[in-house]
Amino acid sequence: MNHTIRVEWGGQPVKLTWIPTKDMPDPAKVTSVHGICMLRGNVLAVHVDGRGFDIPGGHVEPGETPEEAFHREVLEEGSVRGRAVYIGMMEVSHEENEHFDPNGKYPLVGYQLFYRMDIEECLPFNRENECLARIWVEPEEFRYVIDHALLGLVLEEALKQPAGESGGEG
Repeated sequence: MNHTIRVEWGGQPVKLTWIPTKDMPDPAKVTSVHGICMLRGNVLAVHVDGRGFDIPGGHVEPGETPEEAFHREVLEEGSVRGRAVYIGMMEVSHEENEHFDPNGKYPLVGYQLFYRMDIEECLPFNRENECLARIWVEPEEFRYVIDHALLGLVLEEALKQPAGESGGEG
């Protein structure tokens, strides 16, 4: 079931809609990829410099598929590798923003893709990118660590997926 909230990004209104689906949007409208990374029943959270704790993710680089970008981002931000399955998307609509720049970086309606990863390899955390720390969060504690109204729904969807063999060192 889809859920919609309205937030302010940079002082401007944005409508976010979580859409659990196996369907992919137009690749030209995919702005970023993110994921719920699981290790022994716990969720990876990374402390992003200047933003606090979040799930790993980031922008798709030219020439990358969304899944390739997701694997790159979780390696850079969380120092982990594993198997990923696509679980849905967040529609990001700027249609209610009267100051939206159609020539800007983002489309009027874009999509953030979300994956569940079962971590197979946990590497030493190196702080080489924008992340200062990584922690492992019990799913029932997730909402107390990551403050985003719709990410709890993303976590719920991720937990519905069949768990693979999660190994690695924590």
